[in-house]
Amino acid sequence: MKALVLAGGFGTRLRPLSCSRPKPLFPVANKPIIDYTLQSLAQAGVDTVIVSVHYMADKIADYLGPSKYGVDIIVSREQRPLGKGGGVKNAEKLLGDEPFAVINGDIITDIDLRRLVAFHEEKGGLATIALHWVEDPGRYGSVELDAEERITRFVEKPGPGQAPSNLINAGIYVLEPGVLDYMPPGRRFDTEEEVFPVLAREGKLFGFEAHGYWSDVGVPAEYLNANAAILGKMRGGALNENADVDPSATIEKPCVLGDGVHVGAVSKIGPKVSIMDSAHVGRGVSIENSIIFAGATVGDGCGVRDSIIGENAVLEQGVR
Repeated sequence: MKALVLAGGFGTRLRPLSCSRPKPLFPVANKPIIDYTLQSLAQAGVDTVIVSVHYMADKIADYLGPSKYGVDIIVSREQRPLGKGGGVKNAEKLLGDEPFAVINGDIITDIDLRRLVAFHEEKGGLATIALHWVEDPGRYGSVELDAEERITRFVEKPGPGQAPSNLINAGIYVLEPGVLDYMPPGRRFDTEEEVFPVLAREGKLFGFEAHGYWSDVGVPAEYLNANAAILGKMRGGALNENADVDPSATIEKPCVLGDGVHVGAVSKIGPKVSIMDSAHVGRGVSIENSIIFAGATVGDGCGVRDSIIGENAVLEQGVR
């Protein structure tokens, strides 16, 4: 089976972090977001992954190479931003004539793709969307299902008491090739706005309530939450033997340090902290629930909490 990863966005809501690094390469527990996606797809039996790219396309392509985690990788380049739907249509010639999966490139999840595919085959529709239960669907948009698990309507960012359910579009789909006929060529559009509502009216769109971990890392708060959650799943994180940690410093798990990280005397790092390669943490520093990008410097006496420090950024001494 083939899968298409939509990784062409600008990461606007994560600026200025995304000015130097495309969102699919943002670290979560010191591993790029796209790696989690590729591992999940490989475990589900996907043999070919097409990655749709635009912003900083070369960085993503160079990082991925021709294969990773046992799956073949094909890069589909968008010459201009095409949106989620346009990215799918742009890759039409690469997708073949079999059902394929589509996954947004800014989510981390362990939703079982095999079960989603089996559900799709059982229902026999043109498209199936994985749905995730959230406490507040007003942040995302909500879907309504009928007794046959067809999606009958979408409600975007409903107000209090207006959501038909607590189920939201999880950004993972299984599509029949025929869905491509509903997609206009050569222009920007989103499937959620122009394709899925049409399929819903025709009774050809189903929703699969998926269970498992799911996080949209498109905004800073959720990005931090995902980092903390993944660190927790690592049973405390992994301390890198190639990091230089002063004996008087305290590392409180879950925490992960990259290659060449320096942590100065009497500093306290953790819990829920990721520090990427070659970052420098000075003396008497406190860092909690934060992500420190590669090459950043945190000066002596700084206090960092619930924060993201960008690539090669410098915090001067004593900043809190």
